[in-house]
Amino acid sequence: MRTRMIKFNGLSSRLARIVRQTARELGKNVEFEIIGDELEVDRSILDRIVSPLEHLLRNAVAHGIETNEARAALNKTELGKVTVTVSKEAQDLIVNVSDNGSGINVDAIRSSAIAKGMLTADAELNDHDIVQFILEPGFSTAKDVTQISGRGVGLDVVDSEIKQLGGTLDIQSKANKGSQFISRLPMTLSINQALLVHLQEDIFAVPLNTVEGIVRLSGYELEMIYEKGSGYYEFGDDKYDVKYLGYLLKGKKAEYLEQAAPYPILLVKTGDLRVAVHVDSLVGRREIVVKPVGHQISTVKGVSGATILGDGHVVLILDMASLLRAKSVFQIESQAAEMQLEAEKHVNDTLTVMVVDDSITIRKVTERILGRHGMDVILAKDGLDATAKLQERLPDIMLLDIEMPRMDGYEVATMVRNNEHMKDLPIIMITSRTGSKHKEKAMEIGVNRYLGKPYQEDELIENITTVLEEIKAS
Repeated sequence: MRTRMIKFNGLSSRLARIVRQTARELGKNVEFEIIGDELEVDRSILDRIVSPLEHLLRNAVAHGIETNEARAALNKTELGKVTVTVSKEAQDLIVNVSDNGSGINVDAIRSSAIAKGMLTADAELNDHDIVQFILEPGFSTAKDVTQISGRGVGLDVVDSEIKQLGGTLDIQSKANKGSQFISRLPMTLSINQALLVHLQEDIFAVPLNTVEGIVRLSGYELEMIYEKGSGYYEFGDDKYDVKYLGYLLKGKKAEYLEQAAPYPILLVKTGDLRVAVHVDSLVGRREIVVKPVGHQISTVKGVSGATILGDGHVVLILDMASLLRAKSVFQIESQAAEMQLEAEKHVNDTLTVMVVDDSITIRKVTERILGRHGMDVILAKDGLDATAKLQERLPDIMLLDIEMPRMDGYEVATMVRNNEHMKDLPIIMITSRTGSKHKEKAMEIGVNRYLGKPYQEDELIENITTVLEEIKAS
């Protein structure tokens, strides 16, 4: 570990040059200072934050520091100042890029967000939430395009790069006082201390440096907080807003079925935000190797990386700061999802789907997809199991695999079409065998649709809906 650590001041001259060149191009007088650059940082972290830091510094000079005339009109000193403060907090590296300029124009951001369709005109958001729009891809309020600004490329890339490092970016601004871009990064990418928690059938990793403590509350106490109380838990002199992790991640309501059972509550503090995060159970503390998750998942709020456990399970590492600060967004989305789910359940309250597949993974994934759309699901592990369950309950539609032990999909489909009571049962055959020979054989038997694996959720739901509408119309 010692051989990986180098002093931050290795970047000092490079960063100073960026500020000096940008100020000269824009005709501004800017002073630059680095505080705490003697701190040692992991070399790999330092290499990867160079580009984000350079952009933040250009941004501070171009957008933050006013022109000499504007500063004079505001009775400010002619010399603008940009400061980089480097510090350590627990196992985190804090890099704060601040300026004494005009601050971020919240009204301009709101107008631009409304014009781009990102925000409705009547939306009630505080200044901090509105400022976060500048992290969206392609977002820019600059009126003129130059080499330095106005291209709509920048802060979203900075935010993405910091997230891929397992860090967070927080923006604070005051009108005519200046702005701060606070990056919170791990001191090293190699090893991190984390607490593994259970959430239903999933396991997530919570970085220990964000957890102040753990308490346990009974189901009765949680019910009082969620249903009848203020939604707060008091510990010491502090108040913690109680949130269920499943609600933040998936929009699911809290579960506390056993009144006397103790449920673990993580007391999490990120900046000035204190939240008591309710989880289903604790797995334990682990020393984990943090791995990047790639571009697809790195854009998801609340996920900073992943790790692989000793048994091969891949576990997502939660970025508690961005997850909890984005709670209003999650609540809006989850409420909309719940309303949509209720509407779908009302429409499909009698819709039952039988899933026949010898792969337990396919069965569980399909069950979860159909469940999200308010459908009842019957699972069968092969053809014989499906035959037995069809005697007990006839579904509205069947999703059928071809290759299965004991009785394959062709045999099941033939049996259904030759049975007087089941012959009209719609069948969608889903298989990895996508050749024309197999498809023709299935269509000859009389299946309604033939899909290949893997399939997309939208594609599956659309086919189920279309087949049922065709049956109804006929």
